Amino acid sequence: MSGLNENIDKLNGYLARFQETGILNQIGGKACPALSGDTFETHSPVDESLICSVARGGAADIDAAAKAAKAAFPAWRDMAAGERRRILHRIADKIVERAEEIALCECWDTGQALRFMSKAALRGAENFRFFADKAPGARDGQSLPSPTLMNVTTRVPIGPVGVITPWNTPFMLSTWKIAPALAAGCTVVHKPAEFSPLTARILMEIAEEAGLPKGVWNLVNGFGEDAGKALTEHPDIKAIAFVGESRTGSMIMKQGADTLKRVHFELGGKNPVVVFDDADLERALDAVIFMIYSLNGERCTSSSRLLVQETIADAFEARLIERVNTIRVGHPLDPQTEVGPLIHKTHFDKVTGYFDLARQNGAIVAAGGTRVGDAGYFVRPTLFTRADNAMDIAQQEIFGPVLTSIRFKDEDDALKLANDVQYGLTGYVWTNDLTRALRFTDALEAGMIWVNSENVRHLPTPFGGVKASGIGRDGGDWSFEFYMEQKNVAFATGHHKIPRLGA
Repeated sequence: MSGLNENIDKLNGYLARFQETGILNQIGGKACPALSGDTFETHSPVDESLICSVARGGAADIDAAAKAAKAAFPAWRDMAAGERRRILHRIADKIVERAEEIALCECWDTGQALRFMSKAALRGAENFRFFADKAPGARDGQSLPSPTLMNVTTRVPIGPVGVITPWNTPFMLSTWKIAPALAAGCTVVHKPAEFSPLTARILMEIAEEAGLPKGVWNLVNGFGEDAGKALTEHPDIKAIAFVGESRTGSMIMKQGADTLKRVHFELGGKNPVVVFDDADLERALDAVIFMIYSLNGERCTSSSRLLVQETIADAFEARLIERVNTIRVGHPLDPQTEVGPLIHKTHFDKVTGYFDLARQNGAIVAAGGTRVGDAGYFVRPTLFTRADNAMDIAQQEIFGPVLTSIRFKDEDDALKLANDVQYGLTGYVWTNDLTRALRFTDALEAGMIWVNSENVRHLPTPFGGVKASGIGRDGGDWSFEFYMEQKNVAFATGHHKIPRLGA
């Protein structure tokens, strides 16, 4: 991997065209400014410097994009699945070709460390390949005979869909949503997060260079209160796939109610990692640290609450403090950096506000709790100890490199604490007692649970949460259940008796 200075030089080369032209929308196959002419600026969280201007789309741009998606839908829907598969594989190939550009731009745009973003493009390509290969079977159904009828089911794409993606790992999450929509035969209007527009534009370019027909995928930049709201309300958009805050998900449901939008939400989490005293504590320690401090803690599946059995808590927290204090904070393009800056001043202020709140709650700031440097939005990886589950730091999603440690007595106590939050996205359980693991995971209120493991992605499995953490599932065939409608056709197999009225 290249060094910091070399990476900066490469980044400047990739950014030059955006600094000249800005980031434009893409509607019906054409790059275009916002119809209003409005723009906004995007800045790097590394040093707060200007990256470029961005087209600020609004209701008129969303309307044009939705109409383009609607016009392109019949041909894309009816295209042979094998041809859709070939186009999606070509998108994956071109993602790999531009992997370095994607990684460097994503780091500068979001503050994520290159050690993690260097694989972002490859994961995105993997998403496209996985769903490309599933496209030929997307419409497969079942034969469900009754005594008098042969029932045959199939699935058909729902139509144009809206995809709203977040700023934390925007490239990978965009591919995670858009690839199955295209494989299913849907057309797309994509609104990326305003804090991280760079790689959404690159991905859009890749798709059309790979042969995706014009209008099948449209890109509109803008803010949630105008472009986002217009997308969720537009009558031509049949469904909304959204990744973001639970509060925003609730707003989208309300906005889409009048047009009976189908919604798929991947929302917030306050995920527990439960460490029992019979666990492999060295591996558990590695997993606890990785799942909260990687990706700057800005990940929905982060294990932001450590529930540790009181018999091992002193020793485990001591090791944890030692490790957290040695995590390398720095420039995201430095290959040695483990934690980069937070995405934006708004988010930086939110995260750092919890440092004083923790002290007010009565917790101990055992590590971190400070800003790093004077420029950019860097914070020291932080650990709160001696917390209880009623504290704000244990209930609210901080979404940064901040871990809250809570002690428990026994299995029943751990389960009560784990479930006592509004969220239910993921859970992590560390124990070598198999029957305990079976009992605990059965009762744990979470959509995804890993036992003796960190979050390891497997594309065929369902991804999503319960309670305030979301609605629906991504992954495997579950993605097609959202982007497609079930259709049943019943064929009479004989002359069954039909009731006669008025005879």
